[in-house]
Amino acid sequence: MADKTSTPNDADPGPGFPNPNNPMTPISNHTPPPYWQHSRGPSYSNDSTSDHLPAIILEDNTLTKPTSSSGLWARSITIDDYVIVHGRHSIGAYVVWNCKVQTLDGGPMMIRKRYSEFDELRQKLVAAFPLSTKSSLPPLPPKSAIYKFRPKFLEQRRQGLAYFLNCVMLNPEYAGSIIVKDFIFPPDL
Repeated sequence: MADKTSTPNDADPGPGFPNPNNPMTPISNHTPPPYWQHSRGPSYSNDSTSDHLPAIILEDNTLTKPTSSSGLWARSITIDDYVIVHGRHSIGAYVVWNCKVQTLDGGPMMIRKRYSEFDELRQKLVAAFPLSTKSSLPPLPPKSAIYKFRPKFLEQRRQGLAYFLNCVMLNPEYAGSIIVKDFIFPPDL
């Protein structure tokens, strides 16, 4: 019997694996799962000849306005206060709301509107945009014949009108319309 000296390189790697020093070791027909294979696909960052675009594209939108917001021209809208205009002998009194519109390109604009003008604006928007107004146009605050000049009621109405006006002015579909333009800049009659 021949005496064979074993070295670390001659160690049997185990069943199913070929031993290059022992031709009698069986070779398995087993294919390893794909996640055992340590091959990498091409890296787009290293491949300068690739026609693929990167997954994230950074764009500078500060110089050009995107078309989706081309109708926007207001930055913020607030209704700061109101004035009660008294009619003759307290009949025909009404409230005028002082609205401040901060534009994107310039300073603030002050406009004064009555509740009836907000109501008319809403009716025109519903007629012009019947599909989109169901989800994006809030209702106006309610009317009240009894409480209409009480400070608590007027504060709630101010908040509701401000919310309504912000929803209109900060929506590009509405803000770019002739209806809103005529509300902010009434045509000369």
